[in-house]
Amino acid sequence: MSDDRLIVALDVENAVQGLQLAEKLGEAVSFYKIGLGMLTGGGLALANELKQEHGKRIFLDMKLFDIGATVESAVRGLAQFDLDFLTVHGDPHVVSAAKEGAAGKDLKILAVTILTSLDRNDLDDGLIKSGDINDLVVERASKAFEAGADGVIASPHEAALIRALPQASGRLIVTPGVRPKGTAADDQKRIATPAAAIRDGADHIVVGRPVWKSPDPRGAAQAILAELQGI
Repeated sequence: MSDDRLIVALDVENAVQGLQLAEKLGEAVSFYKIGLGMLTGGGLALANELKQEHGKRIFLDMKLFDIGATVESAVRGLAQFDLDFLTVHGDPHVVSAAKEGAAGKDLKILAVTILTSLDRNDLDDGLIKSGDINDLVVERASKAFEAGADGVIASPHEAALIRALPQASGRLIVTPGVRPKGTAADDQKRIATPAAAIRDGADHIVVGRPVWKSPDPRGAAQAILAELQGI
């Protein structure tokens, strides 16, 4: 039985490749992330197939952002697919609208704090207010929880700080930017190993390229799972 703390990101080109990867991983992996990159390549169809026909858990990583009414409508439509996690941007009005859209469903709304591919220079370029990036992430997480988020997306660097928040009790922390020892950071800037992320308070870790770019994806996933079993 797999450990669903590991979420494998199916960041491949289309649903056919995604299904082929899932078949290679087999019973080793029980939880998958499907993001915007595959949306036009059959991503929703793949999400449904993996959920309904293969019994997998599905994290739909859409990072929705719009006016409240539009977010609520979009989430209501997505919630009908009986998926597990959905991301929206962590702005309070977006989070509260998403929760309205998911009302009555088991879909968990996860708020994005600050992307793990960004550092302080990137925030400056985007005219984001000054301050330490860790402090900003924790502040956004706190506001998202207050708006009703079931959990947050944050880098492993901020997991322990978020877990210490009173509002974080019973909420999920999901961490991208996880890289096993010896693998490339790629475009991620705030990274940690799988074990470190879980020890610091993450409920789930998201790993993509270190698995699907490996010549042995199943072996790469099993190595991560073995590391988690030691915690």
